[in-house]
Amino acid sequence: MTVRRQPGAAHSITIRTSYPNTVGMLGQITTNISAAGGDIGAIDIVSAGRNSMVRDITINARDDSHADILKEAVSNVEGVTIVNVSDQVFLRHLGGKIEMQSKAPIKTRNDMSLIYTPGVARVSKAIHEQPESVWNLTSKGNTVAIVTDGSAVLGLGDIGPAAALPVMEGKAQLLKELVGVDAWPIVLDTHDTTKIVDTIKLISPGFGAINLEDISAPRCFEIEQRLHKELDIPVFHDDQHGTAIVVLAALYNAVKVVNKKLPELKVVLVGVGAAGVATTKLLIKAGVKDIVGVDRVGILDRQKDYENNKVWKEYSEITNPHNISGQIKEAVKGADVFIGLSGPGVLQLEDVSLMNKKPIIFAMANPDPEIWPEEVEGLVEVMATGRSDYPNQVNNALCFPGIFRGILDARAQKVTDEMKMAAAFAISRGVPESHINNEYIMPSIFDTDVADQVAKNVKAAAIKSGVALKN
Repeated sequence: MTVRRQPGAAHSITIRTSYPNTVGMLGQITTNISAAGGDIGAIDIVSAGRNSMVRDITINARDDSHADILKEAVSNVEGVTIVNVSDQVFLRHLGGKIEMQSKAPIKTRNDMSLIYTPGVARVSKAIHEQPESVWNLTSKGNTVAIVTDGSAVLGLGDIGPAAALPVMEGKAQLLKELVGVDAWPIVLDTHDTTKIVDTIKLISPGFGAINLEDISAPRCFEIEQRLHKELDIPVFHDDQHGTAIVVLAALYNAVKVVNKKLPELKVVLVGVGAAGVATTKLLIKAGVKDIVGVDRVGILDRQKDYENNKVWKEYSEITNPHNISGQIKEAVKGADVFIGLSGPGVLQLEDVSLMNKKPIIFAMANPDPEIWPEEVEGLVEVMATGRSDYPNQVNNALCFPGIFRGILDARAQKVTDEMKMAAAFAISRGVPESHINNEYIMPSIFDTDVADQVAKNVKAAAIKSGVALKN
């Protein structure tokens, strides 16, 4: 069965059209766009003359090929000339999405003396004599380094550090806009674990925390573990722990919709990489007892030999309590929850039919999910994705801003499981209990109260865990 997806802003184009200024021309254009499946967002007059009209028509498409179809549909109207086509996504990224701003203006000689030379020498000397004062006399206490090697970017894979930069800029922008944290994208042109660790250690004096991002498994585990031991500031790998936190938050509310409890669930998780391992461990800590992991070799079970993959071996030992084997079809039989952290099209419609009554599906592969919501409409009780153009977005952006705000506010030395659980609980409580339904299990990313509450909960948990240097 072929299911047509809905157009969305992620493939929004603006077509500048020129045509005779006669009655009915705009109607012909919009009719063609509608017939081609386009969703018109805005129509703006650029110029209007006695004989000619120039208009910008902004249209949401389904994907790049659909955008091409929409262009053709407009050009097919007799008398219409397409002047220009712009992609709204690329326009938003021109010149980058972030910039540095000065907090203290330098307008006079006195300003220069206070902010730079000669006055700054006194501050540097004070920090040398009292190293802890760097937290108050510089930006260190409100600054995060977002570090990647570009080896596991979204669902795109190893696309390199330069191609990863737009994603890192986006994370920095969210940190600034949502919680006021200054973050710097740092993209490293190496996959060497030791070089990455050494580089982060060398730059760490300038930051209050480190956000590891989009580093492929299993190297990400070693990098994080080594940095935990060798740095005096916290390290948080968002792909692992941020994903785990938002999944747990979503599950807290999803089970309320289907009237089930965490210990009763059979959970199938596809994609046993960095995010999958961290998610599984946090779900177990939260009380889930039956988790079956699936990767490219099929179900991970204790009978198989994973000598070449230490991560899978350890995973098989803490999951799959009934030690079932096979592929996805065998895994999802009688399952209550499907969590996809893999790639597009992994879950088929016939697989969904094998699940338990009132199934919950979190298809979180980005940008394209394991199965599209349109395919399972009416068959799934709770459907969630990582995308912003569908209900129930389970996305790390709900987590990492508040996490880092709480870390910095507490001067936490590390991130504990208790802090992660506190963050998940705060996110889930962002949806009032009386409002929870099958299309509303997660709060809006733009609800600043959620980030604030996550920060407060994380700080409180850090203090309680004994890892905070500030109350």
